[in-house]
Amino acid sequence: MYFPPYNPPLFLQNGVAMTVYASLWGSLNWEKSTKFPEPPYKEQIFRGGQGVPIFGWVAIPKNAHSTIIGTYGITGDLENQWFLRLLGRKAYTQGYAVVLFDWRAHGKTANLSPTLTSDGLYEGEDFVRIAATAAKMGCPSKFWFTGYSLGGQLALWAVKAAMELTQSTENLGITVSDIGGAAVICPNLDSRRSLTYLVSYPAGKYFEARIAQSLKNLAWQLHQAHPGSFEKEAIERANSIWGFDRELVIGRLGFSSPEAYYDASSALPLLKSLSKPTLILYAQDDPFFDPAIVPDLQAICAKNPAIDLLLTHHGGHVGYLSSNRCQRQAQDSDLWWAWNRILQWLEQQSK
Repeated sequence: MYFPPYNPPLFLQNGVAMTVYASLWGSLNWEKSTKFPEPPYKEQIFRGGQGVPIFGWVAIPKNAHSTIIGTYGITGDLENQWFLRLLGRKAYTQGYAVVLFDWRAHGKTANLSPTLTSDGLYEGEDFVRIAATAAKMGCPSKFWFTGYSLGGQLALWAVKAAMELTQSTENLGITVSDIGGAAVICPNLDSRRSLTYLVSYPAGKYFEARIAQSLKNLAWQLHQAHPGSFEKEAIERANSIWGFDRELVIGRLGFSSPEAYYDASSALPLLKSLSKPTLILYAQDDPFFDPAIVPDLQAICAKNPAIDLLLTHHGGHVGYLSSNRCQRQAQDSDLWWAWNRILQWLEQQSK
């Protein structure tokens, strides 16, 4: 399908600049940037894979026509993830039921269970089971999975899980035909390559250190909420993303090394097997991911007709602030180009 071209303001034609500016500016101005109100969310505790409790918000408009289920990236919670809440406002206004959730070890889900993250290996099933519960609550099919950054990886795993779970002998209450597919922004696709790349240059080292500190804080919160579940010494040693996974994650999942875990959980190899409509927005100047991934992504998507790849020169990591001219060309009501394209694509899928 046709997508209007993306162009950022001139001073944001650099991936690092876009990433930093969009994060800082957006956190302060996101509510002023949209005319749409917050949906009337109701809190809900879902049951994900292995019975893990998952905390979420649900809002169902009158005459809802389908449902969007989404979560955020590597750190945060529903209260502070304003970029996800922007989608909720836009989608609800356009008639989508909206389900947003704190994924494993995040936000209020972390208070409910000491279960740690698995970067999609089990979170994919969480998405599908959330969809099944949402259907019982009155959320209509089709169900569309979304996320950005690491949350985008989880949503891609959800498509794979949907293809498997809805065709199993278990009666979930939904079928494979109820699943629409996925639409993701700047998804993590190859953790091993991108983590190596991230710490290879100064700005990347800064980003990695900030994320690592957030993960360490998350681990301490889990330790306080679930005494005895984590060793203090292991948390103290977790001073990098790789260290967090080595000290706290891989042993619980049965992996011998972070590298083996990254190879198993990365989403790039999944893409060739996805058969549900999937949109991937990906910026070539994303400072978080190894640029060498781009040609591999293009090659895989070219061979799978179920995937629409929207690859842009600019955009940074989950930034995609559009210039005034870009907004006029796209006939967008605001500067949030990526969410606007996802909603445009979803509208086309229903025709």
